[in-house]
Amino acid sequence: MSFYLTTPIYYVNSTPHIGHAYTTIAADILVRHHRQRGEETFFLTGVDEHADKVARVAAEQGLEPQEYVEQIVVAWQELPARVNASIDYFIRTTDEGHKRFVQDFLQRVYDNGDVYQDVYAGLYCVGCEAFKTDDDLVDGKCPDHGVEPEWIEEKNWFFRLSSYQEKLLALYEARPDFVLPGFRANEAKSFIARGLRDFSISRATQTWGIPIPWDPDQVAYVWADALVNYLSALSYAPGADRRLWPARHLLAKDILRFHCVYWPALLLSAGYEVPEQLFVHGYLNLEDRKISKSLGNVVDPLDLIDEYGVDPVRFWVARVVPFGQDGNVTLDGFRERYEGELGNDLGNLLSRTTAMIARYRDGELREAPDDQGELAAAARTVHEDVPAALDRFDITGALETIWDYVRRLNRYVEQTKPWELAKDPDREADLDRALYELADGLRIAAVALSAYLPETATQILAALGQSTDIAWEHVAYGRTAPVSGIEAAPPLFPRIDAPAIA
Repeated sequence: MSFYLTTPIYYVNSTPHIGHAYTTIAADILVRHHRQRGEETFFLTGVDEHADKVARVAAEQGLEPQEYVEQIVVAWQELPARVNASIDYFIRTTDEGHKRFVQDFLQRVYDNGDVYQDVYAGLYCVGCEAFKTDDDLVDGKCPDHGVEPEWIEEKNWFFRLSSYQEKLLALYEARPDFVLPGFRANEAKSFIARGLRDFSISRATQTWGIPIPWDPDQVAYVWADALVNYLSALSYAPGADRRLWPARHLLAKDILRFHCVYWPALLLSAGYEVPEQLFVHGYLNLEDRKISKSLGNVVDPLDLIDEYGVDPVRFWVARVVPFGQDGNVTLDGFRERYEGELGNDLGNLLSRTTAMIARYRDGELREAPDDQGELAAAARTVHEDVPAALDRFDITGALETIWDYVRRLNRYVEQTKPWELAKDPDREADLDRALYELADGLRIAAVALSAYLPETATQILAALGQSTDIAWEHVAYGRTAPVSGIEAAPPLFPRIDAPAIA
């Protein structure tokens, strides 16, 4: 079984912000989890370098577009590594392999009779890289970028999107989970049902882009180029294989129309299978405003990582907002979760457990499971419910299930009071059982959390002297090996007195 997941490819007209980190981290959590389940995985991310807005930014800086992208792409190539995303390939739309594939793809669409030439005259938002109708605008401006679109009039090549209206509606009817969450699928269906208009797939007045194979004087419209990356990568990326297609796509809601309507229609025209699934997530809003470069309220994820470490940032973006919904975030809220949930719930639990094993048993963990106890039942819930949630892309819900388990372990400490058991020589067996149950619970939590907190999971397993094998089958009660030499673990998430990044 294979699991091929993509992020959108990001525009390189500026540097990454927390919104880009959000999508990349979420995708990595899903891929790491499916890897734990023994599936063949492939994780693709990258950048869209042919956008008109990229050429404009380059011109403002007195650079040729290629010069500009070579400089700025470095920051984007660093992003996956900085958020500890285990990507398989970083694609650039200036890759020669991608260019060749796009030309072949568009030629297939042309040969299928789905392309014709006409004059386009209409409004165009450079920020969205999309044409707009009056209905799309608010007070004459793009609602996402707050600017008036430009009037463009030129002879272009058009894709017959209108001829795919019924096929797309039939696709959505046959596959209710094709687009998730369901309300996003309804948005796409509503857009299709209102009537699809053909759209331009070329530009006559631009030179920055991939030449149209049957008309080299024009270049491919950015969306007729960028979307194809999900398929093109499989033709030339190391370790990729066309058998991995169809992919699952992760994307933000502002590009729903291109991915959930235009992309499947283009694939059908070119003779390829449509994607396996698309999941559309909402925005992280900072202090009730969408995080965006144009608004100037960008949070640099690398600053947060430098101050707190990568795992707390990964935890925060998965935890703070139900995945798929819009949500408001604050940096104070980040700090609260760092100190309360990571520091107290998880970090303090490991410190207490290892300290008690070291103090009361000279660092020896004795095997003393209780297969009929509450913790055994709770572990089975984690084993079953987390994969089910992640198969629905419910990253936040799956983490809540794991965190319920962590809280249950903390309650177990207060219920059993190992420090009281240690005073009574007649209750040695009870003490052994309590310490084993806590260590076993922490091991289970570490394996379950490893997709979210890969570095922290390794630290927990090491502190308990356990194997670092994180296969999902090890999210099971009673598999903790008896060991000696356990010492009191240092804090996983030490207090940070410096003010949060502003």
